[in-house]
Amino acid sequence: MARITVGIDLPASPERVWEIVEPVERHVDWMADAVAIRFEGSQTRGVGTKFLCDTKVGPITLTDKMEITEWVPQRAMGVRHVGVVTGTGTFTLSPLQDGRATRFEWSEDLRFPWWLGGRFGEIIGGKLVMGAIWRRNLKQLKKIVERSN
Repeated sequence: MARITVGIDLPASPERVWEIVEPVERHVDWMADAVAIRFEGSQTRGVGTKFLCDTKVGPITLTDKMEITEWVPQRAMGVRHVGVVTGTGTFTLSPLQDGRATRFEWSEDLRFPWWLGGRFGEIIGGKLVMGAIWRRNLKQLKKIVERSN
């Protein structure tokens, strides 16, 4: 299993950052690898929300099936991946500068199937490639946060 963790300091309160990341369907605005998000059922927020995320990384396209497993407004959002790639992930928001800024950390534990390279794919595709993509995603999130202030 590959553990991938990236983080960034954002110039807004955890409340404001949560307003931007809370709408799961808007993650495509700042995640370059997320092409489209479709909910399974009418629930779109909170623990138990299930959705499909069409994901594209280079030539690889897949549908990531996810379920929200943790939902603490202004603090954390956790998911379980139950599709081709399996594992768990969490966004964590921590206040900085007396709550005027936020440390946003994205951590995932992912397992790749054999046809995506298995353990080797987890190291190369997960830690190196996905880590780089997610760092770029967080820079895009920061731009959205800055524009919203």
